[in-house]
Amino acid sequence: MARNNVLVPESKQAMDAFKMEVANSLNVNLKQGYNGDLTSREAGSVGGEMVKRMIAYAENNLQK
Repeated sequence: MARNNVLVPESKQAMDAFKMEVANSLNVNLKQGYNGDLTSREAGSVGGEMVKRMIAYAENNLQK
């Protein structure tokens, strides 16, 4: 049972751009396509930073 379905297809490009922006700010060499040469620490740092930024954005916008 695949749970990795894109619910809003238009968001895929935005999330990919966001991922690249975060990777660049962390100096992680992320590229389009296969990224199996990344360490778990590098890949995890990108995902973790994305979550931190999304939570901060939501908190700031809910308080207004």
